[in-house]
Amino acid sequence: MTVPSLLRSRWAALGVLSATMLMTILDGSIVTVALPAIQDDLGFSPAGLSWTMNAYLIPLGGLLLLAGRLGDLIGRRTLFLAGNAVFTAASVLAGAATTSGLLIAARFLQGVGSALASAVVLGIIVTLFTDTRERTTAIGIFSFTGAAGASIGSVLGGVLTDALSWHWIFLINLPIGVATILLALPALPRDRGLGLSAGADLAGALLVTSGLMLGIYTVVKVESHGWISAHTLGLGAVSLGLLTAFVARQARAATPLMPLRILRSRNVSGANAVQLLTLSAMFAFQVIVALYMQQVLGYDALGTGLAMLPAAVLIGAVSLFASARLSNRFGERAVLMAGLVLLIGAMLWLTTVPVDADYVTDLLPVFVLIAGGGLVLPSLAGLGMSGARPDDAGLASGLFTTVQQVGMALGVAVLTTLAASRTETLRADGRDAAAALTGGYHLAFGVSAGLLVAALAVAALVLRRPPQAPASDGAAEPSTTTVKA
Repeated sequence: MTVPSLLRSRWAALGVLSATMLMTILDGSIVTVALPAIQDDLGFSPAGLSWTMNAYLIPLGGLLLLAGRLGDLIGRRTLFLAGNAVFTAASVLAGAATTSGLLIAARFLQGVGSALASAVVLGIIVTLFTDTRERTTAIGIFSFTGAAGASIGSVLGGVLTDALSWHWIFLINLPIGVATILLALPALPRDRGLGLSAGADLAGALLVTSGLMLGIYTVVKVESHGWISAHTLGLGAVSLGLLTAFVARQARAATPLMPLRILRSRNVSGANAVQLLTLSAMFAFQVIVALYMQQVLGYDALGTGLAMLPAAVLIGAVSLFASARLSNRFGERAVLMAGLVLLIGAMLWLTTVPVDADYVTDLLPVFVLIAGGGLVLPSLAGLGMSGARPDDAGLASGLFTTVQQVGMALGVAVLTTLAASRTETLRADGRDAAAALTGGYHLAFGVSAGLLVAALAVAALVLRRPPQAPASDGAAEPSTTTVKA
């Protein structure tokens, strides 16, 4: 195969898409390690520092559904390239920031760019890989890069911050972003899109984007205001009202942003429900385990990242080398349920960790069981996209990624709040700080196990094994796009 033809192959396109996922996931995890250095340099208050994360999360979660539909309308390749350009430029702006306000603004733009690019990635993958076995392999490789980004980010953030400065955790995105754009130009197939007239529901876009952004903002501020405060209840009610109005509009709009027919598929609706429950538990697990190791066991930031590295490596290895083979043999639904059982075991194990835990005997077995995530994530992506019509692939991709981000935000907000409340109660009962913190974390892990049990029940009762597609001859021609050589 010549170099030009290699660059135009489906597997080269998958590499480009995976590189973008690596960049965005790495950006999320790399920032957490550098937060103390950013605070010292730019003079953030403790409350203001959280906005270096929230300013990225709010537009990312709020714009994904709109971005997914825009990909169907104007072309997924066009939106992917635009999103990468915005993300890369915003990363340079963040790396050059000299004030807290400029950094927060740059992080917001990063979230916008990430939403535009990541919303259409799964849609591009499923239109490129029409054969069931190849698609399963492609999704496994794609999921592996997500785990790789999380593991690399936790270590690289500490290395760059200590060796150079926190500015480089953002500037490192410049060469990755430029290379991704240059490689995407020949690798990604040109697609016409359906045209804005096929679904340019501006009122619906305003309702869902404002509703999601307000909802995520409300969730991330719960820690400051509490669950039953006027702030949380009031903004939560407004957000719910906006989303309800969006659903009502979609039922009667001539060109809906999100045709409700997509939710009639058991696999689309079921996979998104399972994903919401699973990622609420799993993302909170990452945060709470890190807090436990630092606040109870006394690990530093870099030590915590290295300690959690086996979990990320195992998730990545399982998703890359085992998930596709197992799914092709036993079906994605069975593999998903097996992975959920492993994750439930990990959460239940964590409800027993002591104040003076030993890493090898108390924590390492948990990180081995967490490898079940390498079975869960690719299976969910395959099941969720299997029920979408070809012309709804971008929308289904955006919906799937939206639920992913909302689940992460909800999980962290709910479980950290429960842990903090339990800790305060135990402190009031006379427990020392370490024992009270551990008790709070035990509660959070127990609730995480409950969420995963609910996810397992939904998977068993709702999801169905998708029909096997006929083997392809290697061509990649999605039915609703025009692919040019």
